[in-house]
Amino acid sequence: MDPIKVLALCGSLRVDSFNKMLMHQAIQLAPKELQFSLGVLDDFPLYNEDVKNSGFPECVDELNKHLVNADAILIVTPEYNYSIPGVLKNAIDWLSRYEPQGFYNKPVAIMGASPGRMGTCRCQYHLRQVMVFLKAWVLNEPEIMISDAPSAFDQQGRLVDKRIEKLIQNQMQNLSKMLRTV
Repeated sequence: MDPIKVLALCGSLRVDSFNKMLMHQAIQLAPKELQFSLGVLDDFPLYNEDVKNSGFPECVDELNKHLVNADAILIVTPEYNYSIPGVLKNAIDWLSRYEPQGFYNKPVAIMGASPGRMGTCRCQYHLRQVMVFLKAWVLNEPEIMISDAPSAFDQQGRLVDKRIEKLIQNQMQNLSKMLRTV
């Protein structure tokens, strides 16, 4: 069985981000056939059509290569102001300007953690809308929207709730199955 290449994108730039912890936990809990590369969004300039017309920035080109070569995408993100964090939306805006566009016809798994009570539900639903426009295939279930993120992880950044770990394992298995049946 050939490995499945998954590009993992995190919607937070913070070093000690709960979502970076969650992304690393998802990678550890994923089936062995999923091979992950981590997308770097740190140096992306704000999207500007004038800049794009004079040439895509090198950091954007580099991430686009990973996106094009990936079989699937994992997006792990917080929710800012009831929606998609600017850093993630900006990266998607840049990456969607390539021809061919790298999200096209790719399976996408979404998860997130937030200190709030609603987890990242509004952000995830907005991301689903964006992915529909980009003609990506968002995995429907299980949805992983972790609330009260400070209590969801231990001091080493590991999840403390085995039920959440099982949901993540199921989501990663379903991502693999989605690719095997498409």
